[in-house]
Amino acid sequence: MEILNVALPALGDAFLTVIQPQHLMYMVAGVLLGLSIGVLPGLGGIAGLSLVLPFMFGMDPVSGLALMVGLIAVIPTSDTFSSVLLGIPGSSASQATVLDGFPLARKGQAARALSAAFVSSLYGGLLGALALTMIIFVARPLILAFGLPEMLMITVLGLSMVAILAGRIPLKGVVAAGLGLLAGTIGTAPAGGSLRMATYDIPYLVDGLQLVIVGLGIYAIPEVISLLRQDRSISKGGALGAGWTEGLRDWWANKWLSTKCAAIGVTVGVIPGLGGSVVDWIAYGYAVQTSKNREEYGQGDIRGVIAPESSNNAKEGGGLVPTLIFGIPGSASMAVFLGGLALLGMTPGPAMVRNDLDITYTIVWSLALANVVGAGLCVLLSGQIARLTTIRFTLLAPFLFMMIAFAAFQSRMSFGDLIALVFVGVIGILLRRFDYSRPAFLIGFVLSTQAEQFVNMATQIGSARFRRSFEAGIDYIVTPITVTLLVLTVLSIVIGIRQSKNIRENIATHTGTKRAPLVFLAAVTAYAAIATADAAGVSRFGDKVFPLTVGIVTLLGCLALFARMMLKPETDDVFIDMETGGDDGEAPHSLWGTLAWFFGLLALTGLFGFVIALGLFFVGFFRVRAGLTWAKAVLFAAIGIGFILFFADLLNRDFPPGLLQSYFDLPWPFT
Repeated sequence: MEILNVALPALGDAFLTVIQPQHLMYMVAGVLLGLSIGVLPGLGGIAGLSLVLPFMFGMDPVSGLALMVGLIAVIPTSDTFSSVLLGIPGSSASQATVLDGFPLARKGQAARALSAAFVSSLYGGLLGALALTMIIFVARPLILAFGLPEMLMITVLGLSMVAILAGRIPLKGVVAAGLGLLAGTIGTAPAGGSLRMATYDIPYLVDGLQLVIVGLGIYAIPEVISLLRQDRSISKGGALGAGWTEGLRDWWANKWLSTKCAAIGVTVGVIPGLGGSVVDWIAYGYAVQTSKNREEYGQGDIRGVIAPESSNNAKEGGGLVPTLIFGIPGSASMAVFLGGLALLGMTPGPAMVRNDLDITYTIVWSLALANVVGAGLCVLLSGQIARLTTIRFTLLAPFLFMMIAFAAFQSRMSFGDLIALVFVGVIGILLRRFDYSRPAFLIGFVLSTQAEQFVNMATQIGSARFRRSFEAGIDYIVTPITVTLLVLTVLSIVIGIRQSKNIRENIATHTGTKRAPLVFLAAVTAYAAIATADAAGVSRFGDKVFPLTVGIVTLLGCLALFARMMLKPETDDVFIDMETGGDDGEAPHSLWGTLAWFFGLLALTGLFGFVIALGLFFVGFFRVRAGLTWAKAVLFAAIGIGFILFFADLLNRDFPPGLLQSYFDLPWPFT
């Protein structure tokens, strides 16, 4: 009763604060900024919050909170646009949405997919805000119950989603996940600082690959190249199909699935460090495993949109729990949010909840209202923005190339970002071509670092406990939470392997000769062998045990695939090659010839800098590849360059320099 006597008045005071015109103005400003950033592939909450941080100095705390919460609340909603319309994850929280959202767009049902996604996001966001309200007073025991063994087990549960996303050949899913895990170990080991698959002669590799590079390379480049080869609109028929009202009906028909996935989002968001990187995959895997008819998943099932979108907005409410109560960021964007709170003179933690409960609940109300405003704007605009799918893709691709290169460069502000993007992009294209699970690769990469950290820390503490006594060690490892998570993981793997054949990125199966699939598998095996040997050569045990184990498992998977290839005929699914039939095989433009345009943009950037390279690339592409007149080519080039200059100036971002800039001191934007 004492809690209610304190909480209810604080809720009322917070609501009166939130509906003040000044607060609403800043919240709407944050929502509009979040919509603008979330629509663009590769730029998420971190970039948006970084943009507003300089304005936090001296700002009224309530107004500053409104601006930041409005921004972070709507980005998981607005990033759905690029995931559905372009097949490019708008952020790490919208990766799973691509699997079914993009096929729906290609069927001419983009408006339906978008509206269902936005309603799901709104519902998940409101449930997240409600959960945050209820958890504020009771979350401390829940958060403190998750020690290192529990964190490790929930990471393993995330990895078990690979089973449901393995595709037609489970072994290919294992190999793809292994490659992702190995890619995540490149660079300095988190525990002892040993180098793995890196050298100080190439400084870029020392810090490893960044998620934005891998996400853009694995998803964005393959899909843009595939669509560009067709030289048509994204939606084959050019029709938008049913509008947002059908999406509303789809959500209502699956409201319980949406509720359960929102609960998953809140739960995962509460656990620091997981956040948006894995929540959509867990929700998607849950949706598949609990559905009676799974055949349409991966081919355009609306449930494959509703599930991840319900969870990724709900996780924002969950992520604020450790952030506000303990000052522990629930995700990378929450880490930036903590910086903003510090600039506003606030110190998140138990004292803030105890002494400034009205401020704390102001964040809750702002989160709820921002979700309503953001989702409402997205629903109203979905029909108009979905018309992008009816535009000839050749006219959109150059602008996407521009945004992909610009977003990749923001990773470390190094030309190495663009080189890494090329290599990862080629890997993504080949994984797609030979039907290796790209979601499995991405899950492996995302969870690699934290899995290794949790393994090392849990091993060290567990060893100390076992040295004390066997009972102490068992008590540390075997807890009700770890046992529950272990059971869930085993069930996920068993059900996932049984149902993985129904979850396909590529609908049609086209097989050719054995040569190309064998050559690609040989290259993958060679890399796995080299990475395994490199890990074995690391002197510190804690730095080598994880990549060595992953490398050995990946090698065993490769050898098992080789054995199957030797025993099976060329018509077996293990020899799938998308270049031998279907849209890719019958495309009017070649794969590598189309990719050469993107390579050309990056090569010109290395010589003349990004802005000059864009001018040359745009005019050449629109004139030669799109067949436009010189006047239209120059006009389109001017529009593209004008947009990126405005956007970079707004975000205070720099462009990739080239050799020209190393010899001449040029003014912005040619620096």
